Amino acid sequence: MKKLAALTLSMFLVSGTAFADTPKDADAQPAKGAQPAKSKAAKKAESSNAAIAAQLEELRQTMQSQQEQLQMLKEELAKRDRQIDEAREAAAAANARAAEASTKAAEAVNTTAEVKSTAVSLNSTVSDLKASNEALKTTVATEQAAAQKAEETGPSTIKFKGVNLTPMAWIEAATVSRTRATSADINTPFTGIPYPGQAIGKVTENNFTARQSRLMLLADTKIGSAKVNMYYEGDFLGAGVTSNNRQSNSYVFRQRQLWVNAKFDSGFYVSAGQMWSLVTESKKGIENRQEAFPLMVDPQYIVGWAWQRAYQFRVAQNWDKFAVGFSIEGPQTTIGGRNFNNNFFINAPGAGGGLYNFVDTSGYSLNRAPDFLFKVAADPGWGHYEVVGILSSFRNRVYPCGALSIALPAGCATNASVTGAFNDSRLGGGAGATARLPLFAKKLELALHAQGGDGIGRYSSAQLPDLTARPDGTLAPIHSYAWLGTLEAHPNPKVDVFSYFGGEYAARTSFVLTNTAGNPFAVGYGSPLFNNSGCNTETPPAASGTSTPTAPGALAGCAGDIHHIVEGTLGFWHKIYNGPKGRVQWGLTYSYITKYGWSSNNTNPAAFSGTAAQTAPGAGGGSVRPHAVDNMVWTSFRYYLP
Repeated sequence: MKKLAALTLSMFLVSGTAFADTPKDADAQPAKGAQPAKSKAAKKAESSNAAIAAQLEELRQTMQSQQEQLQMLKEELAKRDRQIDEAREAAAAANARAAEASTKAAEAVNTTAEVKSTAVSLNSTVSDLKASNEALKTTVATEQAAAQKAEETGPSTIKFKGVNLTPMAWIEAATVSRTRATSADINTPFTGIPYPGQAIGKVTENNFTARQSRLMLLADTKIGSAKVNMYYEGDFLGAGVTSNNRQSNSYVFRQRQLWVNAKFDSGFYVSAGQMWSLVTESKKGIENRQEAFPLMVDPQYIVGWAWQRAYQFRVAQNWDKFAVGFSIEGPQTTIGGRNFNNNFFINAPGAGGGLYNFVDTSGYSLNRAPDFLFKVAADPGWGHYEVVGILSSFRNRVYPCGALSIALPAGCATNASVTGAFNDSRLGGGAGATARLPLFAKKLELALHAQGGDGIGRYSSAQLPDLTARPDGTLAPIHSYAWLGTLEAHPNPKVDVFSYFGGEYAARTSFVLTNTAGNPFAVGYGSPLFNNSGCNTETPPAASGTSTPTAPGALAGCAGDIHHIVEGTLGFWHKIYNGPKGRVQWGLTYSYITKYGWSSNNTNPAAFSGTAAQTAPGAGGGSVRPHAVDNMVWTSFRYYLP
């Protein structure tokens, strides 16, 4: 535009100059009269015209150039107009797009609010997912570890029709060595510790055994509100009539426990079957499988420990810190003493057809009633305490006119008849108490047990007799005591060290009559008139005719009724491995046992012969109190299934 304005102004200026130099009415031809005078002027005019022409030509050329420039400007203006139109159109389109964008922006604003809300919700959800993811990672890791462990160890229980079956077992390789032989396996017959005169006591014994290895099965389920358990346990410490220690070691599998119980949410508890007696110490409360066993290798345990395994029906009520229980148990009466007249019987040989052991010389009790036991247990928070009561009944069949009576009662026509026969019943019973005290954060346990009464000797390990008989055949329960001190240390989870000291005592229960010769005659248990003169004298092996002797000589002239037995024990267990693949442990135990008999002055006649009393008293020589000692060592290596 500026160029166009400059060009126009230039054209006006040029045109103005031309019009100014040329008069309006001038004639182009020169005047005639002035011709000669005008020669110089003409020449000057011609020269001026030529200059003007040149200027005009230059102006024309300038104008032509300017016209060309103007044309170019017009074309450029047209182009600019087109560009402006295009720009306007573009602006309009842009405005339309802007309006559309504004609309969309408004929509976007609304959408953004929703997005923000959604984003907040998503953030919360993401946070929850992160937490869940961490928990899931932990759960997955735990499950993977559990799965790996399960793969290694397998299931601890087997599911069978809603019942959990848990198999358990341990295998033992054990040895026992005794300085005085008892001809016994790992199980010690405490009353059979030989007196010095017994030939078998002149040699030692060393036995190897795996018979205490044990198999167990626990089944548990839920029936209504009751948790029901069934338990079976057995080992190989049974002997059949063909069992021996020769080539095949053919010992039979025996039943130790077989019972079922039901436990309710209220704490009420009922069980039945063969199980540990209620007299056995519990770890807590009154329930099966809570028994506190000595850590002995010996399956006869320790002198003074109260126990029995027999048929039982038990009911109990367990609270948090207190429990009471009542049981009915099947007893087997043990009788002791000597010089009995042939005027009663109390046990009977087993009937093979009735599946009793017909070769057991002790026979089976013909019980009138079961034993009744009552127990109170307390767990106040420190220690465990128990008090137990026992009530036993005994019965035998008495024949007043039986053989070898001292003086026949009135009405007896002969001394070998059943005239006046009757059943005699006696009651026995006693009580016991136990206290177990944990010390030094349970690294040391001290336990004390005491028990006493009449006719309860069989409830302790040594198995002293329950009763004896009077000269007339009636029964007399023997007063007895048992005690046990326990010290168990657990310095670390792999080691248990233990020490026990226990004893059992049976009181004299004897009766004296005067025979027809005027000599005193003793019957019963532990009489001072019995003959103990041979307790320290060895006898040669027993022989039958000219056959080869196979049995050591027995004592002759040795009543040896036991006054008391005492045992001291020291041992340890070391767990080599205790983990998901079971437990491997070994142990060593030493026991020192001593047995004292009741003293006697050896004045009792040896026996009766027929219907007349033997008049010669036993050999005199002062009181004799037999005494036996034995040292025993056990080793054990066990593997427990997991």
